[in-house]
Amino acid sequence: MEAILALEDGTIWRGVGFGARATVCGEVCFNTSMTGYQEILTDPSYHGQIVTMTYPHIGNYGVNGLDAESNRPQVAGFVAREISPAVSNWRAEGSLVEYLERYGIPGIAEIDTRALVKKLRVRGVMNGALSTEGLDPDTAVARARSWHGIEGSDFVKNVTASEPYLWDPEDKLSRDFRLVFGPGETDPAEAFEPLPPAEIPVVAYDFGIKRNILRRLRQHGFRVEVVPAAFPAEEVWARRPAGVFLSNGPGDPAAVTYGARAAAELLRRGMPLFGICLGHQILCLALGARTFKLKFGHRGGNQPVKHLESGRVEITAQNHGFAVDPDSLPPEAIVNRVNLNDKTVEGVALRGKPAFSVQYHPEASPGPHDSTGLFAEFRQMIEASGS
Repeated sequence: MEAILALEDGTIWRGVGFGARATVCGEVCFNTSMTGYQEILTDPSYHGQIVTMTYPHIGNYGVNGLDAESNRPQVAGFVAREISPAVSNWRAEGSLVEYLERYGIPGIAEIDTRALVKKLRVRGVMNGALSTEGLDPDTAVARARSWHGIEGSDFVKNVTASEPYLWDPEDKLSRDFRLVFGPGETDPAEAFEPLPPAEIPVVAYDFGIKRNILRRLRQHGFRVEVVPAAFPAEEVWARRPAGVFLSNGPGDPAAVTYGARAAAELLRRGMPLFGICLGHQILCLALGARTFKLKFGHRGGNQPVKHLESGRVEITAQNHGFAVDPDSLPPEAIVNRVNLNDKTVEGVALRGKPAFSVQYHPEASPGPHDSTGLFAEFRQMIEASGS
């Protein structure tokens, strides 16, 4: 298929189409991760975005059911320099091209992704239109310019759960995979670490939660009930959880007013809270802070974050296009982590209350594992609070 990618500034790229025959609009952004394209594609935080991979060779290890972060690809469209014509991995259950075609997601390859990423870094992320249906350039640019954009958009309602559910009640989805087999183990598919008892009940607000976050919570001894994004705080409180988790998610955090109201009410009642990514922004909004849109966002597995109290630097996985305005935070909110590239707020802890949040993804799927200990910190905070 022939394909076209048009930006709102009138720039046109022509390339080779893959995936579905379709036309989509979205915010064109880029991700710097070298692996993990399936996790990126299925991350609900990418809802409404056309994702460009900076790594040039994509698709070589195919796709499989275990690596998906949700039940389907969430991106609007996908951009790559080169799509591998072959799939070679023992875990593969199909090809990337077939996967995107099955779910109606179009992609474009064989374009200069370096030039595209440079434009997005200099100009900032832009609305775009991607078509594999032979759309003419003028129409494609017009569609890109008419798309409503991310700012002011509540995409959480499109990706959240429709009703509460208990995560992994049979303890089959949360076991950590390991490469070293034990005595008598011959099947790699069964090489998993044992799980601890699920002894601490928590509620996780689903603003677009990734499955690996749920796995990490379970691996640290939490019994997790997931609730929809607009679930009332009173009903969460009535469940008597030991703590509440605020998840990642897509869109403009300022548009998720119901999430901020719920977080504010739970804070008022003294509930231990832990938020990541959008959940971090929602916690700060609940405190009366403001958020703003970044020029091109932080998306990839190589973002340096400094913990101000210890001086330790973590290399983190991130995926967000908004940040918290530090000047709008109240005195009880302590900024304890900053991004070393642009000094934006990466973490907040509350003085006198059992609540903290980070802007990045400690579950690291994909990405480094420097920050995995934050899930243990959440457990320690709950135990110290006596919940």
